Amino acid sequence: MEKIGFIIFLLLFQNNFAQVGIGTTDPQQKLHIASPTGTLRVESLDKNFNVYNGGDINNDGDFTNDLYPLYVDGYGDFTLFFKPLLNSEDLDAFNDSELPNSSVSLFSNDDDGIATTIITTYTITVRRESVLELKYNMSYEVYLEDSSPNPIILSDRLARRIETYITADDVADPVGNPFEDLRKYGPASKCYSSGSLNSAPGTFYNSCTTYITLRSDTNTYPATFTIRFNGAVSSDIKPNTASGNTSENTFVKFATGDDFVFARLH
Repeated sequence: MEKIGFIIFLLLFQNNFAQVGIGTTDPQQKLHIASPTGTLRVESLDKNFNVYNGGDINNDGDFTNDLYPLYVDGYGDFTLFFKPLLNSEDLDAFNDSELPNSSVSLFSNDDDGIATTIITTYTITVRRESVLELKYNMSYEVYLEDSSPNPIILSDRLARRIETYITADDVADPVGNPFEDLRKYGPASKCYSSGSLNSAPGTFYNSCTTYITLRSDTNTYPATFTIRFNGAVSSDIKPNTASGNTSENTFVKFATGDDFVFARLH
């Protein structure tokens, strides 16, 4: 009987002290620091024990003005280690030899004067509404038209506009919000022209940083999104009474140089 009573006492004791209060006798959470100036220090995260803590980076002897972001991993553990969703670093993020849709042709009989292609795609799954931070650097070369073994050099002195941008779609709701589905994120563009067949082809780059809100169209999570890197070429259009509008022949090869992509979720 004494053993049973002792066990009941332990259970009641554990229940009464399931919440810990510092500066309060009435804790409202598992750990409640009641002081208006109270702080929390974890020595495993300080400059002496953690390689991701940069310490006194400005060498002024004051460690309170050297701040480093604190993250929570999938296990709920605190960490200073930052791991982005995507980071190509020194690698080529987009290899044109592995991307069958990395080139696009605009033909002279195109009525609206623009041609587009989806260069590559990524899929990202989120457990809540999130913000995706994306930085990219996309290379390309511009020619008159595709030809084997080498594309034809552009020499008509007419300008072409080369654009890159990103789109994001909720996989579970392919129709979704028409405005969101058509929205371009991180658009970047340059104009190109050449006036001599002696011109040498060169590599150009479009770069941009953008933030995309990943919000489920059906308010259902987890939600998976398709992130598309798009390329486009456009030219002026000229009226042609016989066949409508006409455009300028152009052939663009994307991802021909060293490309970069960085992505993180907030």
